[in-house]
Amino acid sequence: MTDGAWKAPLAHRMRPASLDEVIGQPELTEEHSWFASMLRDGRATSCIFWGPPGVGKTTLAVLMAKAAGLPFAQLSAVSAGKREVQEIIDRAKAENRTWLLFLDEIHRFNKAQQDVLLPYIEDGTIVLVGATTENPSFSLNDALLSRCRLVVLKPLDVEALHAILRRACDALEREHPGFSVDDAALRVLADMAHGDARYAINQLEALFEAGSGHSWTEEDIRPWLMKRAARYDRDGDAHYDLISALHKCIRDSDADAACYWLARMLEAGEEPLYIARRLIRMATEDIGLADPKALALALDAHRMYEILGSPEGEQGLFETAIYLALAPKSNAVYMAEKAARRLAVKTGHLGVPMHLRNAPTRMMKELGYGRGYQYAHDDKDAVVVQRHFPEGLDPSSPLYRPSSRGLERTLNERLQWLEARRKERQG
Repeated sequence: MTDGAWKAPLAHRMRPASLDEVIGQPELTEEHSWFASMLRDGRATSCIFWGPPGVGKTTLAVLMAKAAGLPFAQLSAVSAGKREVQEIIDRAKAENRTWLLFLDEIHRFNKAQQDVLLPYIEDGTIVLVGATTENPSFSLNDALLSRCRLVVLKPLDVEALHAILRRACDALEREHPGFSVDDAALRVLADMAHGDARYAINQLEALFEAGSGHSWTEEDIRPWLMKRAARYDRDGDAHYDLISALHKCIRDSDADAACYWLARMLEAGEEPLYIARRLIRMATEDIGLADPKALALALDAHRMYEILGSPEGEQGLFETAIYLALAPKSNAVYMAEKAARRLAVKTGHLGVPMHLRNAPTRMMKELGYGRGYQYAHDDKDAVVVQRHFPEGLDPSSPLYRPSSRGLERTLNERLQWLEARRKERQG
C-alpha cells in the first residue's frame, strides 16, 4: 500500500476487490448463485439492496460495475437530488454508454424523484443500484420496484465479522509489526458490531490509533470500547419486527422469550406505553374470554406505568407479558369480531326486527315497535325463543365459537345448555 492509500479509513482500504473476498453473503457469493454468475458473464442489472448498515451494499455495487466494465457513479439521496442525477444521465448520454448509478439511502427520494429514474433505467442509460435500510415496499414506489431486482442482505454473523476483522488486523500487523490483537479480543469486537462490518473495522482502527505498538488482549480492549446502542428505529423495521416477535412469543406461550423481546425493546429505547398498549391488544386477540383477567392485568400495567414511570413502572409490563404468555389461548373473540364485521358490511341494509325496536312514544307503539317482545326475566331460566337477526338473515354458523381452553370451556358448556333450553321452548 502507498502512503496516500494508507491515509484512507481502514474500512475503505479493506473493501473487497473481488467477489471471492466478500464474506458473509453466501447466497450472492457462492459459485452457482445468480449474482456470481452475472459477474462472471460481465453483466449488470438494476437492483435494490435492502439491508442494515455495514453488510456490503456499496461493495457489491462496485464489483458489479467493475465486472460489467461500466463507469461507476455514487450519490447519496440524503444530499443529492434530481439535478445531480440528471448530470450523471447527461454524461452517460454524451458518452453514449451505460453508467452504473449507485444511489445510497434511496428511500430518501420522494415519488417524483424516483420517477425521474424510470425512463433511463428502461432505455439502458443507467443501471440503477439502490441501497436502503428501510423496507422498500413502504419507501419505494411500485414502478421503480418493478424495474429492479430486490436483494435482501442480512446482518453479518459473528463468524463472518471475525474473519473480516482478522483480515484487517493482519493488514495492520504487516505494516506495524508491534501491533496485534488476539482472537478473543477480535471476537469481542465482532460481537459488539451487531452485524455491521464497517463499525467493527472502525473499532479496530480506533484500537490501532490508541496504541499502534501495543499487543491488545480482550482485557485490554474493554476500557476502550463504548457500548453500542442496539440498531433500532421507532418508525423502522426493527420497531415492527421486535413487537411482532414479542406478540408471537406470547401467542406461543413462551414466557422466557417474551421477556427477552420485551427487554430488547426497552433497552433499545422503545416507549413503554406503546408496549403497554400492544399488550392490551394481545390480551384480547390471543386470550380473550379464555382468561378475562388477562385484559384487566394489561390495563393495570398501563396504569401502573402512568403512575410510576421508568424504571419501576416497567416491571408491570414484564408481569403482564409473563401472565399473557402462560394464560390459556383463544382467538375466538377476535374471529367473532371479524366474522360479525364482514356480515354487518354485507347486510347493513336490513332493518331491525320490529319486536326488538325501542318504543318510547305512543305513536311508535301503534306502529308496532316492540310488539311481541319476550322479556327474558319472565322465564324461570331467562331463556326465550325469538328472532334476533334481521328478517332473511340466518347465519349458517355461529359467529362466536369458543375454544375448549380456560374459561371458554365453561362458556361452551353454557352455549350448549342455552341451545338445549331453546329447543325445549320450541317443542
